[in-house]
Amino acid sequence: MNREQAKALIRNVFENKFDKATFVLFIKNLLNEIEEKRFIYQGNYIPDAFKPYITSLERVGKYNDGENEIDILIVKLQRKSSLERARTRQRNFIAWYLKGSRGGKLKDAALVAFVSPDEENWRFSLVKMDYRYEETPSGNVKIKEEFTPARRWSFLVGKGERSHTAQSRFVPILEDDAHKPTLAQLEEAFNIEPVTKEFFNKYRDLLIRTVDALDNIVEKDPIVRKDFEKKNINTVDFAKKLLGQIVFLYFLQKKGWFGVPRDGEWGTGPRDFMRRLFRKEYGDYSNFFNDILEPLFYEALARERDDDFYSRFNCKIPFLNGGLFEPIGRYDWIHTDILLPNELFSNNRLTHEGDIGDGILDVFDRFNFTVKEDEPLEKEVAIDPELLGKLYEKFNAIRPDNFYEY
Repeated sequence: MNREQAKALIRNVFENKFDKATFVLFIKNLLNEIEEKRFIYQGNYIPDAFKPYITSLERVGKYNDGENEIDILIVKLQRKSSLERARTRQRNFIAWYLKGSRGGKLKDAALVAFVSPDEENWRFSLVKMDYRYEETPSGNVKIKEEFTPARRWSFLVGKGERSHTAQSRFVPILEDDAHKPTLAQLEEAFNIEPVTKEFFNKYRDLLIRTVDALDNIVEKDPIVRKDFEKKNINTVDFAKKLLGQIVFLYFLQKKGWFGVPRDGEWGTGPRDFMRRLFRKEYGDYSNFFNDILEPLFYEALARERDDDFYSRFNCKIPFLNGGLFEPIGRYDWIHTDILLPNELFSNNRLTHEGDIGDGILDVFDRFNFTVKEDEPLEKEVAIDPELLGKLYEKFNAIRPDNFYEY
């Protein structure tokens, strides 16, 4: 399978509601070879402890990399359960299955699609057991009765989610038709560290371009230059704060807190609110930063309103009490027009990876953001809230006089 075919397959599977046929097609191409031994656990085959959470487990096939036994499963959740709630129960259910469930053979790992009937998103997970072995007095090796807890790594996929990260992790495996991937290679595909590193590199590039755009404005616009000099504002700190504000909003929009109708419930807003703002769905503008982002930051988010309704965008915007949405240096955002080019936020330039657009929103849109912090046994292959602290730690040391050293 060539690169473009691999990308198209991942988009088709991971950017849509769960479909069994396309999922199985993806698995067959990913692993190159699976043994199609199917069965379903449901009803009384599901232990009582898991019945409130699990409707059924279907095995669509099994795979052996030469050393490890891996099953491919589809787990349907109960209607009252969800992908986010009872994550420990979901993981422990797969652990029960891998440990032999109803007297079956021990398995090393499983690739699992967790599907909720109430949601258009689903979770693609690798669940892995680490069995403890000990040598008996006779010299034989056996598995101890005590098992280590199962670990799960997951991609949240489905309608409204982007597959850029999944493409970066799975395309190299899909391209290799000659070899069967090992469990170690599959683990690496679910490793969050390369994703975080890529995000940091992209973030740094965006910071440089934002500083350059601000330097150009300060140089050419005497009103902006005078206000910045009076308030002792430098373009590096301004750019750092701007990117920090936007990335923070990417986490909050994941909660559905923006774009909620006046009488709507919190959590029901679009998960792509920032992109919709840019598309002028909440109001027209000439300059995106000056006409949209500044009022959003310093008026909608920074001022408390009785019903949280913000008439300018005709939707509810939450009041966020904190310094992040105070103008840096108390610059005069109302009377000072900082006309950052719209192309800084979104454009149609082709990136070297083959993506369309290299603006701030273009880059952030490609990454999956999660509002759930990682747990020791649960890892989401996404940008998590801990990243905010890491970004601050990494980029706070940057000063105007050492900016280009980073």
